Amino acid sequence: VRVSAKAVYSKFSIEPASPIDFGALIKTAKKTQIVVLENKGMLSFKFRIQQAPKDSPALEIKRYRSPAPPFLHQPLLELLLQDYLAVGMFIVSPCSGSVAAWDQQDITVDCLAGEEGTCEEQLYIDITGR
Repeated sequence: VRVSAKAVYSKFSIEPASPIDFGALIKTAKKTQIVVLENKGMLSFKFRIQQAPKDSPALEIKRYRSPAPPFLHQPLLELLLQDYLAVGMFIVSPCSGSVAAWDQQDITVDCLAGEEGTCEEQLYIDITGR
């Protein structure tokens, strides 16, 4: 009986590289940027985008607390079926999923300008088997 295997690991790229700067926005304006998560390996992988823990090493971050964006007033069932992450004035979607070998996933990052001032948040992308 002949047996063979090839050991590999997840290979991926994220474009654009951090940080993503939305620049100056007029209050209540919305601006969108796309982050591309590309699978450059032979295996599919799962990903999850989360807010970085407050005690993680990072730049000092000014937390922005805004009223819920208008879409957050939708019925509860619709909210449970959506795959997004709302952090400060940023909304990321999808915030989880899987990427097949040699495929890519576009991730939308919306900035809904609220109060005057600077808003910075730190997010991380967790990729299984990296």
